[in-house]
Amino acid sequence: MTERAFTPALGRFLPTRYYDIVASLVRERLWRGLVVREAAPAPGDLIVDVGCGTGSLALLLHQAEPAAWVIGVDPDPAVLARAKRKAGLAGVEFRTGLGDELADVVGSEIADVAVSSLVLHQCPLPVKRAILAAMYDVLRPGGRLVIADYGLQRTRAMRLAFRIVQLADGFQDTRPNADGILPSLIAEAGFRDVREVEVVPTITGSISVLTAYRGALGGPLSA
Repeated sequence: MTERAFTPALGRFLPTRYYDIVASLVRERLWRGLVVREAAPAPGDLIVDVGCGTGSLALLLHQAEPAAWVIGVDPDPAVLARAKRKAGLAGVEFRTGLGDELADVVGSEIADVAVSSLVLHQCPLPVKRAILAAMYDVLRPGGRLVIADYGLQRTRAMRLAFRIVQLADGFQDTRPNADGILPSLIAEAGFRDVREVEVVPTITGSISVLTAYRGALGGPLSA
């Protein structure tokens, strides 16, 4: 992938400066809090936030456990500039890079927790797989994965609401998420104990919070 091969945070509809406003309309505080709960940051943990955007989740993770170190990774310089202004002197670092290049940006088998929010639905299917494989690689054996993203749209109302996202980010990339592909993709990447732990309805469709682990022995395991 090249630096151009990513979808901007708000798709084709709005410029980046509106990202935080739009995020507030999709119950961001609720599902970000659920991600932090499932990530359960502990002192000394290294947490990698893949596709960190303007840094809201990365900062929330650090606030939950100031003795953890959080690295936010995103390919978009505009959102990272906003993230760095938010961070100040907090124990959060932001690095420029694509989600499938984590080994180069962060390292392999280095993180205790890897999180991602509202990234995978924007990506073509091969890129979804590549990002999940990179997240597997960045985690230590036994490390925890937590993802919040548009998942299976279970009702007609949620399918209709999700059309807003599909118009912004494209039907081809978003349809697999709406059809419920994420758990199987996570398992295919080698993670075990894949679970959808929460489903949050929003005005743009339902957001699923999913968790999994990297195999403790270091090799890919089935779900």
